[in-house]
Amino acid sequence: MLLDVGGLRVTAGGREVVHGASLTVARGEALGLVGESGSGKTLTCRAILGVLPGACAVASGSIDFDGVDLTTLDARGWRELRSTRVGAVFQDPASYLNPSLPVGRQLGEVLRVKGGLSRREARARVLELFAAVGLRRPEVVRRQIPSQLSGGMQQRVMIAIAIACDPDLLIADEPTSALDVKTQAEIVALLRSLRARFGLSLLFVSHDLAVVSELCDRIAVFRHGEIVETAPTAELLSAPQHAYTRSLLAAGAPGGLVHAVA
Repeated sequence: MLLDVGGLRVTAGGREVVHGASLTVARGEALGLVGESGSGKTLTCRAILGVLPGACAVASGSIDFDGVDLTTLDARGWRELRSTRVGAVFQDPASYLNPSLPVGRQLGEVLRVKGGLSRREARARVLELFAAVGLRRPEVVRRQIPSQLSGGMQQRVMIAIAIACDPDLLIADEPTSALDVKTQAEIVALLRSLRARFGLSLLFVSHDLAVVSELCDRIAVFRHGEIVETAPTAELLSAPQHAYTRSLLAAGAPGGLVHAVA
């Protein structure tokens, strides 16, 4: 098992907000986390990444990544993990990109600092990665600053940065929620393609079961800081066991995204 989270409890300002969450992600698997805003999905992912907000802390539980308990890491260990083994993509790509630097330079710096590439090697790799994430005319895109790109293009740049150092696990926290339906579908298709191409494991967070059902092998449902149900995607969609899962399904039947990119 690549990722094994057991009994995770997270506090915010001394108040417990994640109540004993347990989940696993196997190598090459995609696990979806669904639930309403504030249900604990993002805090769980940030605990796995070691980037909880200042007022939050892991109170108890284990986060085992490929045999290492991440709760024992120091700051250097966390940096090394995020530099090489775990990549992350978040909801608002513009917030994570330097607005004044060309996006190719930003990715190139990641490749030079974390990947040890020369300037020439990094430039060539930037073009390869931009092409891999579906950015047309990567030579042009690499010279543009974030404000010159659409939201979908910015997210593709962030995905390129996240996979730059060949991580084993990609955590995607609401990467499609700020995008229009067509662009959402394109990003989902891209993530599916990258999983197959690079053998990525994926932890995908969304409040939208329709999006998750198009991409993930299993789904874990969060409610009020707890995981109330986990099951293979087809099983959860056809025979949900928890009343909250049934209410999510009733709110919007999944299955429409694939047609937007057909």
